[in-house]
Amino acid sequence: MPRYLPLARPWFGLVGALALLGVVLQLVATAVHSSPYSIFTSTGSRVANVFAFFTILSNLVAGIAYVLLTIDPERDSRAMRILLLDAVVAIAVTGIVYNLVLAQTANPQGLHEVANVLCHMITPLFAVLGWLLFGPRGLVDRDVVLLSAIYPLAWLAFTLIRGAVIDWYPYPFVDVVAHGYARVAINCLVVAVLFVGLGFGALALDRRLPGLAAG
Repeated sequence: MPRYLPLARPWFGLVGALALLGVVLQLVATAVHSSPYSIFTSTGSRVANVFAFFTILSNLVAGIAYVLLTIDPERDSRAMRILLLDAVVAIAVTGIVYNLVLAQTANPQGLHEVANVLCHMITPLFAVLGWLLFGPRGLVDRDVVLLSAIYPLAWLAFTLIRGAVIDWYPYPFVDVVAHGYARVAINCLVVAVLFVGLGFGALALDRRLPGLAAG
């Protein structure tokens, strides 16, 4: 374990800083520019709505998890295990879905573009690579994988309920108005399977890859 620590701690700190910086830049960009959230007319409502995006929540979770790891790379508790797996898997899903599905129609400008690159490309890459290189190991089991799925499922439920009330959805693949509930349900199932599949993939890798041992 000690041989990994001199590299692991600064890497964890870098990931935490990148993730939180991306969130802050997106908040600032949204406060300054009304587009692309024109349905929300006031600055406060636009900024608050940023947290409706899975991307922002996942970067926030990653930022918190990796800052905690920077402070104590050997931190171990059930809550920390779930938080870290959510951080790694959710940020991976964020990068995959954006770059494969959403990037073709996205056209961020100015500060939005900087935040977009951080949140969808740089932070996912560094977070996943950091976990592959350093772990920490021994934190993933079947229960942790299943419990980590509560976060994306809760986000999907919130998004669909809120969308039905305000007639606005953060992503095209959950837009019930445009695609109907049947298509959106299939889209949500695909994302859920991807999330859980990556979680069990992390479980398999956690048992085989070297890295820091927690606890």
